[in-house]
Formats: sequence, structure tokens, C-alpha cells
Amino acid sequence: MEIGIALAAAVALMTNLASLFKHRGCQSTQPVSISQPISTIRSLAGSRWFVAGWGLAALAWLVHIAALSMAPISLVQAVLAGGAVSLAVISQRLFGDRVERRQWLALILGASGLALLVVTLPNFHGSGSQFSLAAIVGFEGGLVLLAAGIALGHRAERFAARRGVLLAVVAGLLFALAGIAIKGLTGGAGSSWAMIASLLAVTIACGALAQYTTVAALQKGGAIETIGLMGLVANATQIIGGIVVFGDPLSPSPIGIVLQGAAFAMVCASALLMPASVPTTRPQRLLSLQP
Repeated sequence: MEIGIALAAAVALMTNLASLFKHRGCQSTQPVSISQPISTIRSLAGSRWFVAGWGLAALAWLVHIAALSMAPISLVQAVLAGGAVSLAVISQRLFGDRVERRQWLALILGASGLALLVVTLPNFHGSGSQFSLAAIVGFEGGLVLLAAGIALGHRAERFAARRGVLLAVVAGLLFALAGIAIKGLTGGAGSSWAMIASLLAVTIACGALAQYTTVAALQKGGAIETIGLMGLVANATQIIGGIVVFGDPLSPSPIGIVLQGAAFAMVCASALLMPASVPTTRPQRLLSLQP
């Protein structure tokens, strides 16, 4: 379990850096279109920043799978969420991005809330991969409906100024869908070939859609608000999935339950604070790096 937690910490840093690379890369490419996949892929492949980010993200995904196979999903995702503050540090120090005070507050508040949740959880034993069919179908089905509803409604005129934010939420939900399916594949699916095939299909389908939605969100929003919100939604949803689907235990004491409720309230407040108050312009000083 200790190795899994250490791997999760490495994944947090790798994912943040990869997302910042991809954000830089997709700013000068054509808008992604699900109806023109070949053209979209060619445009993205022509960006060195994006290719570097995608390669690092692929490596982080493999390490993430290893972490999930060794430790409970709620612990792994809480460690990933704890690395959210590094997103602002890397973005500001390495890329010169502007990080608003409210965004610093949002990242610190969200990471602190999820850290508080972990502190109040009882001791874990094993990797926590066992689940019931009803639990995983119900939870994953609910996430699909929620993601579909947001995806269908984000084009409404009243959401025009926040389409990037809504797409980031959808991407986070899709990553959570894939993550929970991967956790099921690491041991809970047993020897049922039908279950293994179903979870594998969910992983592939949601992973592919998450990549498309991520690029669309990155093209419409700023780095901190988009990447931070995607990570917050994905991590918080998978922590809840760990409790609901895989039976990760809650605190046995009333005080612990109150603290856990406060932790989730901090996460929700963080999500509300994350979006920037002013539009973020596309970075111009890095465009010369594109071939």
C-alpha cells in the first residue's frame, strides 16, 4: 500500500505537468471536432508541446494503474488531489501564468478538504478492489447520466461564458468513470469474462471521450481553472466511488463523520471558486515553439 501511495504522489506531479504542456500545445491548433477526428488528430500531432504532454500523460496513466492495483482508490485519488497546489506553482514558475488569489484559495481549499477526508478515514487493509455488480452499475450509470446532461446543456446561450468550465467538469466525470472501471479490473472483476469485457469497454470508451473533452476544455479555458477543476471533479468522484462501490470505510465516530462532511463541503466550495473572474488570453510568447 505504501508503494501505491508513493506512486500516486508521482502521478500527481506528472499529470499536472502533462496537462500544462497540453494546454500550451492546443492553444495554436484548430478547434477539436468529434466529427473530424483525423483532422483534429493531425492538428494536435503537429504541436510539440501537446505531443510532449500527451506522452507524459500516457506514462502517468500507466503509473496510476499500478497505484490503483496496490492501494484503495480513495487513498490514491486523495493523494492525487493533494498535489493540486503543485499545479499553480508549476504554472506560475515555469510558464509565467497568472494565478489569481481566488484560484490559489480554491486549490488549497480543495486539497485540504480531501486531505482532511483521508485523515479521518479508518485504517485500510488490502487494495480494496472488491465490489458488487449492483453498486458499480448504479454508480457508473449515474455518472454517465450526469456527464451526458452537462454535455448536452453546455451549449445553451446562458452558459456561453462558462463552456470551458462545464467541459472541464464533463472531462473530470469521464476520467472518474474510467478510473473506477480500472480499479474494478485490478482484482474485483474476478474471473467473470463478461464483467472484465464490460469494464474494459467502459475504460476505453470513457478514456477516449475524456481525451477529446479535455482538449476542448483546454482550448476554451485558462490552465488553472480547467486543469484544476478537472482534477478536483475526477478525484472527488472517485473517492466517493471508493466508498460507495468498493466499500472503503468511513469514520466510525460521530466527530469523524462531521469532519468528513466538512471535508466534502470544502471540496464543493473549491469547485465554485476555481473559475477565473477574468478571461484568460492565449499565450503568445510560446507560439514560436510550434513547428
